[in-house]
Amino acid sequence: MFTEHYAHWIDGRPSPINPSARIERLSPAHDVLVATYAAGTVAETEKAIAAARRAFDHGPWPSLPGADRAAVLQRTAALIRENAEALARIETLESGKPIGQARDEMAWAAGIWDYAAALARTLHGDSTNTIGSNQLGFTLKEPVGVVALITPWNFPLLIVSQKLPFALAAGCTCVVKPSEFTSGTTLRLARLLQEAGLPDGVCNVVTGYGEPVGRVLAEHREVDKVSFTGSTAVGRKIVAASHGNLKRVALELGGKNPQVIFPDADLDAAADAVVFGIYFNAGECCNSGSRVLLHRAIADSFLERVAARARTLPVGDPLDERTKMGAIVNEAQFDRILDCIASGTREGARLLLGGKRLGSGPGRFIEPTIFTDVTASMRIAREEIFGPVLSALCFDTTDEAIRLANSTAYGLSAAVWTRDVDRMLTCARGIRAGTIWGNTIMEGGCELPFGGYGQSGIGRELGPDALEPFTETKTVMLHLGPRKNLWHQPPDSAS
Repeated sequence: MFTEHYAHWIDGRPSPINPSARIERLSPAHDVLVATYAAGTVAETEKAIAAARRAFDHGPWPSLPGADRAAVLQRTAALIRENAEALARIETLESGKPIGQARDEMAWAAGIWDYAAALARTLHGDSTNTIGSNQLGFTLKEPVGVVALITPWNFPLLIVSQKLPFALAAGCTCVVKPSEFTSGTTLRLARLLQEAGLPDGVCNVVTGYGEPVGRVLAEHREVDKVSFTGSTAVGRKIVAASHGNLKRVALELGGKNPQVIFPDADLDAAADAVVFGIYFNAGECCNSGSRVLLHRAIADSFLERVAARARTLPVGDPLDERTKMGAIVNEAQFDRILDCIASGTREGARLLLGGKRLGSGPGRFIEPTIFTDVTASMRIAREEIFGPVLSALCFDTTDEAIRLANSTAYGLSAAVWTRDVDRMLTCARGIRAGTIWGNTIMEGGCELPFGGYGQSGIGRELGPDALEPFTETKTVMLHLGPRKNLWHQPPDSAS
């Protein structure tokens, strides 16, 4: 392994940095130095905002034809595919996720850039000609302006790809702040964008901590919109900081997502989906299926199936092609997961599987963990753990299952397993979540909107309307022919 040294990317070039203001990133699986990033300051963040402002107010990007913007996005998608192996390796070393999963994410990300390119050519306003014979109205869709994008560490390139290409397709300019733990692929993406033909200043990347970089982006009066993905606690801070200029805010936050299993389901398929849903990305996923709600008639036998699969899950070195669950991203997250596991035991849940650190060598790994005898009031049933910890709760009726599904402050996603179409639709309508999966989990595509209810966020990403949040609608009203004088009456010529 070797160490990558990165600078900010501002106005189309690496920005000079203070060598002493560096963030060191150790691989969470190997405890070796794999990257250093610049620790951004207020001045550097403001420099990036100024570059984006100039590029929006005076540069060509906002006024380019949609086809020209689409061409840049399509070239970017192609470059992501060409560089997929190198990008995947960076993500694996920085985040601890398995290399096979990282490769899949590169493919997903490239597909999103292709989809955004298609939308760039379809953005349009509307017209109205039924408001009077001498009146014609129409609307224009214009880019909102300078957009700040603040992204997390769990899916670095994928999540920035759920935001950045749509902002660019709409004609916005951007400042991106990636996580201080996993900045490498975002900085590589900035270079690929330049190679694809993006003008200087349109996409800028400032690395560093939430204080000051994230705070300045959220507060700054020259930033017209902020889009944030991360924890609900930080999302509240983003909203509070944004009030100075009433900028638009979009938030994609946490989840405590249930999989609801009825006795008539394909239980073998459901058990596989439960294991995948909780241990994918080591549970460090906002869509993680961290609660399984089981009809009491099948609870014990179903959990035996799940535990049997979880016991054989390959956990370890994420560079090993066989690994399905890698390392926990950092020490703080590792300690929090273990603290949540301890709270489950204290509150009376029964530890069916796992619950401990795995291995004694380098890196931070946690055993696949399952709790049963969980009640809705317990911490492990209410809080987003963001780790490989599954909480099992029981129900007797469909109404009770829906109430349990809705018993947390979150509402990001849910999965329902049943062959009964009536029951499926009853649950889909009753569960308050942005995505409902039927007899599957984590399937879909960039053609479908993504976002949550409640404390899972504000707004939606992806889908056919993904450009809308990055636009302003302007109404233009034309009067045809002479306009009747309504206020000034000419003097009476006879008087």
